[in-house]
Amino acid sequence: MDILILLATMLFCFVIGMPIAYSLAMAAIVGALWIGIPLEAVMLKISDGVSKVAMLTIPFFVLAGAIMAEGGMARRLVAFADVLVGLTRLRGSLSIVNVLATTFLSGISGSAVADTSAIGSVMIPQMEKNGYPRVFATNLTISSSVQALLVPPSHNAVLYSLATGGTISISALFMAGVFPGLLLGFSLIILCLAVAYREKHPHGQTVPAKDAIRIAVDASWGLITLVIILGGILGGIFTAIEAGAIACIWAFFVTMFIYRDYRWRDLPVLLHRTLRTVAMVMTLIACASSVGYIMALTQMPAKMTAFFLSISDNKYVILLLINVLLLVLGTLVDMAPSILIATPILLPVMKNFGVDPVHFGMIMLLNLGIGLCHPPVGAILFVGCAVGKVTIEQVMRKIWPFYAVMFFVLMCVTYLPEISLWLPRLLQVLH
Repeated sequence: MDILILLATMLFCFVIGMPIAYSLAMAAIVGALWIGIPLEAVMLKISDGVSKVAMLTIPFFVLAGAIMAEGGMARRLVAFADVLVGLTRLRGSLSIVNVLATTFLSGISGSAVADTSAIGSVMIPQMEKNGYPRVFATNLTISSSVQALLVPPSHNAVLYSLATGGTISISALFMAGVFPGLLLGFSLIILCLAVAYREKHPHGQTVPAKDAIRIAVDASWGLITLVIILGGILGGIFTAIEAGAIACIWAFFVTMFIYRDYRWRDLPVLLHRTLRTVAMVMTLIACASSVGYIMALTQMPAKMTAFFLSISDNKYVILLLINVLLLVLGTLVDMAPSILIATPILLPVMKNFGVDPVHFGMIMLLNLGIGLCHPPVGAILFVGCAVGKVTIEQVMRKIWPFYAVMFFVLMCVTYLPEISLWLPRLLQVLH
């Protein structure tokens, strides 16, 4: 009954349209009153939830990603990817450029929505102009943007770390996402090539050597951000928090003094938008911490473990059931609250079945990322449709091959844990 009261309150608040953060707080308050816990304890947990030093990672990487995404980096990365792909003169080269440019920007922005908007605004019109169907270009942009949820500096990887109570290293999660993200990008490229030869998409054009050098040099300033984040963490030079701070300084320097595409008078607006995003995320984390506390008192994780054990004691069957559960959750609830709600419940279950918490983090991020590409809550889907100027109905009729690729990658990441764990273990050995 304790668990039913908690979940029913949360669901009721969702249904009546209360903001998710306040819904979580209300559920915690009702749950505390039901089991006889002083409300002061709930308030203390809300405060403790945002009192961790690791929280600094979020504003640093959100700000760095916003500066680079809006400061002309997307256009330069698209041009650089075009140079690389143009050397092959493959059929469907522009679709490969789309995926490759998104891969580069994902390692800078950490936000799938930002990638969809930035890359889509450049690539979708360009692809249509060169003979690609606009819906295909939109679907490709939406699907490839899921990479940003996996590769560093993924904001959602930070949220997962915080949802575990800080027991999982952010650096380990960053490194764990590298190969799943690259696998998704590579799989989408294979799909692009198959579609290109079936639909007779145009061949790519080689960029003249003089222009190629200029484009590469221009893009290299932004790509150094990747070296700062990955190289710094992997080499043990600085922590994830320090990497975020340095990435912020570098992004500001490159955008305002080298590229100079962004106007100084627009900077306060960007900072205000970033602060609003960070405030919303922090409020979610704070309120989710109180719900996690009540869940622990009602022994929900232990009861969930017992429930799954009653179904099967086979780890692979349980992983499949968890995947289905997360896919459904991802389509109904936005990603940040999904992570903050589901992690305290499901992580103990996964640990009981011998699943590494870092590995489970990648499973969760990819599942919920696929949900963002599907109605009714799909943020990436809605942004992609708005940028691509197509309807959701048009996109949904043609997106199924992309779903199939993402599901294939999900199964690989789920049942081949070394894809996620190889690099974090190397990082541990080096340190």
